[in-house]
Amino acid sequence: MTAYIARRLLHLAPVLLIVSAIVFFVFRIIPGDQAVLRLGEEADAESVARLRRELGLDRPLAIQYAAWLGAALRADLGESHLNRQGVFSLVVEKFPATLQIAVLGMAGSLMISVPVGILAALHRGTWWDQLTRAAALVGFSVPRYWLAVLLILVFAVRWRVLPPAGFAPFGEAPLASLRFAALPVLVVALSLAAVQMRFLRASMLEVIDQDYIRTARAKGLSGRVVVFRHALKNALIPFVTVLGLEFGSLLGGLVVVEQIFNWPGVGWLMVQSIVHRDYAVVQGAVLLVATGFVTINLLVDVAYAALDPRIRYS
Repeated sequence: MTAYIARRLLHLAPVLLIVSAIVFFVFRIIPGDQAVLRLGEEADAESVARLRRELGLDRPLAIQYAAWLGAALRADLGESHLNRQGVFSLVVEKFPATLQIAVLGMAGSLMISVPVGILAALHRGTWWDQLTRAAALVGFSVPRYWLAVLLILVFAVRWRVLPPAGFAPFGEAPLASLRFAALPVLVVALSLAAVQMRFLRASMLEVIDQDYIRTARAKGLSGRVVVFRHALKNALIPFVTVLGLEFGSLLGGLVVVEQIFNWPGVGWLMVQSIVHRDYAVVQGAVLLVATGFVTINLLVDVAYAALDPRIRYS
C-alpha cells in the first residue's frame, strides 16, 4: 500500500503541471491588459509600459510561465493586486468557508440518500421505489441557482426562519455561522442526494441478487445483518467513487451557491478575481483545488481496500 501511495503521489506532479499550464495560458489569451486594468483606461502609455515590465508581461509567455512555475514550486503563488495579499494565504483564508459548505452539504446528502437508496432497492417496483425515482428526476433537473432562489423565497422571505444571505466565521460565532450556512448547505445536500440515492439503489440491486446474499439468508441470518453487514458494505465500493468525485467537485464547484448567498469561499473569490483580471489568484486557486481533487481520489482508492479485503495494491 505504501508503494502504491508513493506512485500515486508521483503521478500527481504531471497532472498539476498540465492543469497549471492550461489555466496560465487560457487566461493570457483572454482580451484585456492587466496593466491597463490596474492603472485605468486614461493611463498614459509610459506608465502602462513601466507596469508591464514590473509584472513581467513584456516577456514571452513561455518565460512568464516558467517563472511562475518556479515560484509555485517554492509555495509562492504570487500576490493579488486586488486584495494586496499573497495568493496562497488568501486562498487558505477563504478555503474553510468552502469546506464548511462542502462537508455539511455532503453529510446532509448522505443522511437523505443512504436510507432512501437502501429502502428503494429493498422495495423495488413498489410505490416507494417509484416515488424515489420521481424525486431523483426532479433533483437531476432542477439547477442549483433555481433551487437556491426557491429556498430563499420559502425560508427567508415567506417564513423568515433563516437569513437569506450572509456569513459568520464558525470559529468566532458557531450558531450564527450555522444559521447563515443552512440554506446553502440545503441546496448542496438536495442536489447531491438525488444522484447518490439512485446510484446506491442501483449498486444495492446488483449486490442483493448475488449468490452469497442468498446463502446468507438461507443460513438464517436476520434481514438487518444481511443488508448492512453483507450487502451494503459491498455496494459501497462504487458508491464511494461517486462520493469522492462529488466532494472533489464541491471544493471548486460552489461558485453559483457562494455568489447567491454571498458566502466568501474559494468560488466567490475566483469570480471576483476573474472579473478584475486578478490572474494570480485564479491560477493559485485552481492549482490548490486541483491538488485537493487528486488527493481525494487517492483517498477513495485507499478506502477500497478498507471496504473489500480482496482488494490489494502492489
